[in-house]
Amino acid sequence: MSAPSQVLTDLDARRRRVKFRSWHRGMLETDLLLGRFADAEIEKLSESELDDFEALLEALDRDVFAWMTGETPIPQVYDTLLFRKIVAFHAKADPSRL
Repeated sequence: MSAPSQVLTDLDARRRRVKFRSWHRGMLETDLLLGRFADAEIEKLSESELDDFEALLEALDRDVFAWMTGETPIPQVYDTLLFRKIVAFHAKADPSRL
């Protein structure tokens, strides 16, 4: 396998893992927030955005949910462009927030 093909294969495998983990977190609300975003956007994410997504997946469900709903401020380490993309994705999907 050539080097570019290997990179694509590794990236595809990484995207599949992130997508699976997004839907299997443990808290239904967080599964829905992260899983729906992953289903719609995972193929468009860069490697650095995947890094941010994987870091976000390490955070506790209740914390991620509280950050996404604005209940608590998001720590700087998680306040990434990716996190803002996830929030914007759901804001657009909810007609009452437009």
